[in-house]
Amino acid sequence: MTTGEDSTRDRRRLGVGAAIVVVLVALAITVGIGILRGAGSPVQAVAVDAAPSTDASAAASVYVHVSGAVAAPGLYVLPERARVVDAVAAAGGFAEGADESAVNLARSLSDGEQLVVPVIGAAPVNGAAPGEGTSGDGRVNLNTADASELDSLPRIGPAMAERIIEWRTANGGFTSVEDLLAVPGIGDKMLDALRDLVTI
Repeated sequence: MTTGEDSTRDRRRLGVGAAIVVVLVALAITVGIGILRGAGSPVQAVAVDAAPSTDASAAASVYVHVSGAVAAPGLYVLPERARVVDAVAAAGGFAEGADESAVNLARSLSDGEQLVVPVIGAAPVNGAAPGEGTSGDGRVNLNTADASELDSLPRIGPAMAERIIEWRTANGGFTSVEDLLAVPGIGDKMLDALRDLVTI
């Protein structure tokens, strides 16, 4: 084997190695860009006049109207199990003067709800401060309680708490304790167990 053949073979090996390195670098850059794009847009803002979605992903999402003291109030689509902290983040975070202590960031969201972030010193919404769903006598207010407060009631788990919130959102609130019978899964026996523990 001559020196010329060795040199040609070395150049070919070097060329193939360089091509592999270029392909790997390009692949790494593409993956990196995809990760950054995904991290930068975890939620989606929705225009009010947008046509309703009919795709399968809509079933695993909740629509939440975020208003009040946030950077970008609006209607947002979030994952089905999203919490208040996710909605506030989607709206750009708290605005200056927001009463952060009045918002239960750990509360689960329900589809179609409006999340109002108050400013410091503002009057409570609907006569009760956000997250304060317990009356002075210790009973849980069906119209202002969040999911965790409803979940504290006997025989009411997270799923039933969400059903109660969904029903009051769809029907404009409870007008009597007996309205609980209209919530799917609540019967006479459960109502009797809850009657003295709840109010409106």
